[in-house]
Amino acid sequence: MRPRLPIDVSLFRPGIRLAVGLSGGADSVALVRALAERCRELGMVLHAAHLHHGLRGEEADNDLAFSRSLAAKLGLPFHEARVDAGTTAKENAETIEEAARRLRYSWFRQLMASGEVEAIATAHILDDQAETVLAKFLRGAWTEGLSGIHPVIEFPEGRILRPLLSTTRTEVEAYLRALGQDWCEDSSNRRLTFTRNRIRHELLPLLEGWNPQLREHLSQMATLARDEEAWWQAELARLGPQILLPGRPARGGGRSAGGGLALDVTRLAALPMALQRRLLRFAVEKLGAAVDFPATEALRTLALAGRAGQKLQLAQGLRAERTARELQLRLAAEADEQSVDLAAEYTVAIPGDVIASAYGFRLKIEVDEPGHSIEVRSATLRNWKPGDRVRLRHSSGPRKVKEVLERLKVTGSSRTLWPVLELNGRIVWMQGVEVEPASGIRIHSSNL
Repeated sequence: MRPRLPIDVSLFRPGIRLAVGLSGGADSVALVRALAERCRELGMVLHAAHLHHGLRGEEADNDLAFSRSLAAKLGLPFHEARVDAGTTAKENAETIEEAARRLRYSWFRQLMASGEVEAIATAHILDDQAETVLAKFLRGAWTEGLSGIHPVIEFPEGRILRPLLSTTRTEVEAYLRALGQDWCEDSSNRRLTFTRNRIRHELLPLLEGWNPQLREHLSQMATLARDEEAWWQAELARLGPQILLPGRPARGGGRSAGGGLALDVTRLAALPMALQRRLLRFAVEKLGAAVDFPATEALRTLALAGRAGQKLQLAQGLRAERTARELQLRLAAEADEQSVDLAAEYTVAIPGDVIASAYGFRLKIEVDEPGHSIEVRSATLRNWKPGDRVRLRHSSGPRKVKEVLERLKVTGSSRTLWPVLELNGRIVWMQGVEVEPASGIRIHSSNL
C-alpha cells in the first residue's frame, strides 16, 4: 500500500489551477509529490514554482536544479524566477528573512496575476506553526498574533493555501523515505543567528522537556486564536459604527467633517474591558496607525479616568484628547505635526558622524580635502519645522520643505518625523532629496 501524506484537501476545489511553492526542501517536496499523486482524484491542474532568492550561492543553484528536475519527472509545468534578497534587505533596512518573504509573496502574486495559476500552495507544516506562535509570543503579540500561520490568505490576484498545517515534520520525512524520495537541505536552517532557528533548535526542544506535546498545543492555540479573531472582527464591524463618531462636535449640532474619530466615554465605560481595548485599537487602525498594549492602556485610562482638556501624544503621530463627553483621536494635523518636540535633535561634528536612532539612520559628515578650513565645526540634525526652506540641486531657488514633502507624496504620520541637517542657518541635507551641496563638506547617510 502506497503511503499517504495527511493533507487538508478541503482547501481545494475541482478544476483549480494550483502551483506548489517548491523550494526543494523536505516539506515542499512532500507536498508536490502528494498532490501530483492525487491531482486527478482532486480534479486539479498542478504546477510547480521556485524562487531563487540570490542567497547561499551554489547551494541555492542546486536547489533550483533539483526542483526543476523533480517537476519534469512529475510532468508539471515549472515556473522560476530570481531575486536578490540580500540587496533588497539592505536597501529597505529589513532582515534577510523579511526581505525574502516579501519578495517571495510578491512573486507569487505576480504569478497568479498572470492567469497561469489561480492559487499557490505553500508547505508550511505543524512544526512551522508552533515556531511561529512561539516567536510571536516572545515578541509580545496580541491574541490575533498568536493565530500564527493562516490556512488561507486572500489576495486580489488569488489565494495562498497551506494544506499541511496539521502535518508534522516526522510525518513528512517518513512519507518521503517510504517513497524513496530525496530532498535538499538548506544549510542556513542550522545557523543560530536567525531567531527562528534558535527557537527550532534550542528553545522548543528545551520546552518540550516540560511538555512533549508542546508543538501540538501551540498549533491548537493558533486555531483557537484565529477563530476567536474572526469572531472579534465581525463583532467590531457590527459595533464600530455605533460607538465610533467621525470628526468633532459642531456648534448647533452634528459633527465636523474634519479628520479623526471619537468615542463616547460613557458608552465605552459601560462595555466589558476586552471590548474597550478592541474598540480603541479598532479606532486607531481606522486612522492608519497601531498601538501596543501600554499605549492602549494609556488611551483607556484617559477615556475612563481622564479629565476634560487632558491630552496624550503617542507614536506614529497619534494624538488623543479627552473632552467632557468624548475621547477624540487623530493623527497629527498638518498645523501641529511638525512640532520640534516630536523628535530628538543631534549635534554632528565636522568632520564626524552620529547615530540618529530617532530617525533610524547614521549620518556622516566628511571634509572634502584634508586641511580644508571649515568655519563652523558642527551641524544640527533635527526634525523639519514650518518655515524651513531648502535649495534642491539644480533648482532655481529655495523651496519650502512642506512643498518638497508634498511632491514626495509624504503624508500623515510619516511626515511627522522628517529629518534635515542645518549648518550655519541653512539646510544642507534633507532625507530623500538631493540638496544643493555645502562648500567643503560631503554628507552620507546609511540605515541602521
